[in-house]
Order: sequence, then C-alpha cells, then structure tokens
Amino acid sequence: MIIIHAEFKIQEDKEQAFLEEIRPLLTASKAENGNIAYDLMKSTKNKCTYTMVEVWQDMIAVESHNKSEHFTSFVNKAPQFLAAPLDVKLYEGDEIVK
Repeated sequence: MIIIHAEFKIQEDKEQAFLEEIRPLLTASKAENGNIAYDLMKSTKNKCTYTMVEVWQDMIAVESHNKSEHFTSFVNKAPQFLAAPLDVKLYEGDEIVK
C-alpha cells in the first residue's frame, strides 16, 4: 500500500478558488482503479494549509493517477494558489489492524 501526504500552503486570498479547483480532482481520483482513499484535510493549526491524504493499492496505481488528465490539469493550475512549494511525502506500508 502506498500512502501520500501532499501539503498545500495556500495564499489566503486564493483559498476559495483553490477549493473549487480541487473538487473535481477529488471526485475523479476516488473513482480510479487502485485508489483506496483520497481526502483533503484542513489544518487545525495553520491557516490556509491543507493536506491531501492519498492511499493507493500500489505504485502502478500511483503512476497511473499521476498521468491522468484530472491530475495533470490540476498540477498545472496549482502554482497560482500556492504560498509555498508543495511538500509531498510518500510512504509504503501495510494495514496493521483490520
């Protein structure tokens, strides 16, 4: 299982536009083969900071997602919203408790 945490620090005046732009990415990504979870979380500590929490079946699913139209379209638009560089962390793991 592949887990990805992508942290977005958004410009305060562009937060609403960011949220509108990311919604289609959320919907389309959740429907992809190999997707287990794809959720956007807002920080309780840092204003205008969000983390995309992704869980994928394997790297093949991640690679397919990274080539998808909805992902590449969002990636091309994302810089206009960012107040800092995107921070992406990738983990590999197995579920411990079911």
